[in-house]
Amino acid sequence: MCTRWLTGDQQKVWRTYLLGSARLDERLGADLQGSGLDLPEYEILVNLEESPERRLRMSELADAVHQSRSRLTHTIARMEKAGLVVRTTCPTDRRGVWAQLTDTGFTVLAAAAPGHVAAVRRNLVDAVAPEDWEALGRVFAAVLAVPPDDASDA
Repeated sequence: MCTRWLTGDQQKVWRTYLLGSARLDERLGADLQGSGLDLPEYEILVNLEESPERRLRMSELADAVHQSRSRLTHTIARMEKAGLVVRTTCPTDRRGVWAQLTDTGFTVLAAAAPGHVAAVRRNLVDAVAPEDWEALGRVFAAVLAVPPDDASDA
């Protein structure tokens, strides 16, 4: 198999993406520190808040926040100790476990959300032209449409 190396322009865009996404994660994470959350915890709370009855099966939540089930289990355990979520068994499937947002978790999320949204706007949405925002949406829709390579998604 012959390697198709990136062109100079492709390499420049790729490295800009890597640095830009790292900086964005860093800035959004720093913004959330005042709320006592990190970015993955915030995403968990948002996904639970948007779900019926504010709960999801752990497997569905892991997929939604793109975390391994093991990593999610550790994160949920930490969040459970903080009173942000509770875990319960699924009444129809004893092997299934739900993660559910608590009232405390909702209060923390509601307090963190305005600042987080402002940081997303400042560092991403308002930083690009509207046509670039639309292009970004198309780019990542295309990325999400690429079928997984069994070796890389294991």
